[in-house]
Amino acid sequence: MSDSSKATVIGAVPEGASDPASAARAVREMFTSIAPRYDLLNHVLSFNVDRLWWRRTARSFASILQRPDARVLDLCCGTGDMTFALSRQADKSAKVLGADFSHAMLQRANAKSAGKSLRWVEADALTLPFPDEQFDLITAAFGFRNLADYDAGLREIARLLRPNGECGILDFGEPGGVMGKLYRVYFKRVLPAVGTLISGVKGPYAYLPASVERFPSPEEMLDRMRRAGFREASWTPYTFGIAGLYRGKK
Repeated sequence: MSDSSKATVIGAVPEGASDPASAARAVREMFTSIAPRYDLLNHVLSFNVDRLWWRRTARSFASILQRPDARVLDLCCGTGDMTFALSRQADKSAKVLGADFSHAMLQRANAKSAGKSLRWVEADALTLPFPDEQFDLITAAFGFRNLADYDAGLREIARLLRPNGECGILDFGEPGGVMGKLYRVYFKRVLPAVGTLISGVKGPYAYLPASVERFPSPEEMLDRMRRAGFREASWTPYTFGIAGLYRGKK
């Protein structure tokens, strides 16, 4: 997709969705359907590199996480792997929350967090149930791309951040060159086939490469972040640009 066409994109549009409400509903249903095999598929399909991406992202925000009074929110947390990575980097007194709108995903996150001081909130990332300026850090790992309205998502993050608070959005990209060609073959052909075979559900793994292709380019995302009120907006590619971290400060 060209930059000019990506610039007109509002948000995710799964097959059959006609507006933001139906898009959000379709995304929730997809992730609920794959919740039982979600962790296994993430690790298998990424060759376990996803674990490295979560840890690297958490380390990027160590200076915030290690404050005793830090308040941290992990959006679109799924089964909580990014939330756990943040918690491992955080001071024992810091408060780390995970939020997702899929009840099935949060059930698994809660089961995995037994004995840990983590809190899970079932909520839509576009209308979060928190007052303004509540958090020092807000992250989203591989979930922001699925929002029905990217700009509304950025505005909601900005609303909830304290002055000088930071956001970190970890998501897939589209690498260039020879690596990009190999990646696209894997991502568009192999990954959907393997994902469907293991999960027994076709839709989500056909949707995944389409959602990445639709997602704004790094340049466009950084522009959207600036328009939403973030300064020092940056993008750091991970693993040849297969994924990358967007950062911004309120």
